[in-house]
Amino acid sequence: MKKDTFYNIVFMLFAILILSIFMNYNIYLIINKYIWFIAIIMLFGGGFYFSYKLNFIQLRLVKIIKYLFKNKTKNGDISTFESVSMTLAAQIGVGSIAGVSLAIYLGGPGTIFWMWISGIITSINSFVESVLGVLFQEKDYNKVYIGGPSYYIKKGLGNHKLAYFYAFLIIISYIVGFITIQSNTIVNVTNAYLNKYLVLIILSIISSYIIFKDVKSIAKFSSIIVPIMGLIYFIIGFIIIYNNIDKIGDIFSLIISSAFNIKSGIIGFITPIIIGIQRGIFACESGIGTSAIASSTTNEKPKKEGFIQMFGVYFTILVICTITAFIILLSDYQSLNIINPNGIEITSYAFNYHLGNIGKYILAIVTILFAYSTIISGYYYGESSLKFLVKKCPKIYIVLFKIITITLLFIGGIIKPSIIWNIVDSLVAFLAIINMYSIYKLFRYVIKGYKNN
Repeated sequence: MKKDTFYNIVFMLFAILILSIFMNYNIYLIINKYIWFIAIIMLFGGGFYFSYKLNFIQLRLVKIIKYLFKNKTKNGDISTFESVSMTLAAQIGVGSIAGVSLAIYLGGPGTIFWMWISGIITSINSFVESVLGVLFQEKDYNKVYIGGPSYYIKKGLGNHKLAYFYAFLIIISYIVGFITIQSNTIVNVTNAYLNKYLVLIILSIISSYIIFKDVKSIAKFSSIIVPIMGLIYFIIGFIIIYNNIDKIGDIFSLIISSAFNIKSGIIGFITPIIIGIQRGIFACESGIGTSAIASSTTNEKPKKEGFIQMFGVYFTILVICTITAFIILLSDYQSLNIINPNGIEITSYAFNYHLGNIGKYILAIVTILFAYSTIISGYYYGESSLKFLVKKCPKIYIVLFKIITITLLFIGGIIKPSIIWNIVDSLVAFLAIINMYSIYKLFRYVIKGYKNN
């Protein structure tokens, strides 16, 4: 396939999708499903292919954990731990709370099993893209390492149009989409006892404090907030699970039996598989290229960064998302009757069920931490893409970009994000399609990088 052929196909699909939004929303939803079908095939196909070629290295858990503590920052650059913290900060967003709850509510307990499977199989995609991120990284005008899919698409594939299109999609997805959704969620979870405008002003101020610094400050902030919010959520989950320890065996049995519930018919059997896989992809972002952006900030060896980014996938799926799942499944969430749920109300109900009235306050704190971490890392993904689109990007452009981000952050807490969320859903699928195509074409460099390091 000629390098522009793939770009032309992807761009045509993108144009059709955008036009369908304005013409007929139902048609848009149908097209979006087909695009996601393509993305899932590529993500899982790539996952199986890379796993086979690399001897299923994602199953070497001891080696993955060992790399997390091996070597530290060199020459003042961003450390491996800070790099993976940036990735986790973006991954462990409100989707790990609301998204998992919604998956269970719509698809049943079996979705969790397929979410686990999705994480394990596609985690290898994070390894591959992270290795490429380091191999094709470069330094910006501040002598800071920078990279990601746009860089290896341009330098490795020589496909400039596709590289620029990917960078554009990252900016729209994260700056316009994910960041506004995170601020909206923060407002929704605190609106019962705090004025939303006060919340948005405070959020904008503290976000500005971090965003108006450089990438090293963002990485350092992520390395602080990620362990804190992870520990808090782990303790909460441990307490709830310990108080219901006699039910854990039944919950595992329920998850497995629901995942293979053939008696419910084809639709009943397929639904939890599709929802679980999609939830896993959204939670860990494995294969869409963002872990390559984070890994490119370090001066570590490619193989090490690959293993570390796989750790991020496992931590998000097997720890954070699984804790949310158990909190929901140990409650009587089935008694809820919600029209058009977004997930957070289901989680809120479960927290109140286990912890009483204080549960909603604990959930608010956790949600704010999770959403805020995504805002900060999401901004860096956007800035990195802007620097790719505009070579030797003037400082004034970066300042204006920061101002626009803070403005969208504020606006996001006021508007209803339902349409934005659906559009972002589509953009993530396009990011996955472009990135999976690219890392497959560049896989020979991964083999070489893996053997030589």
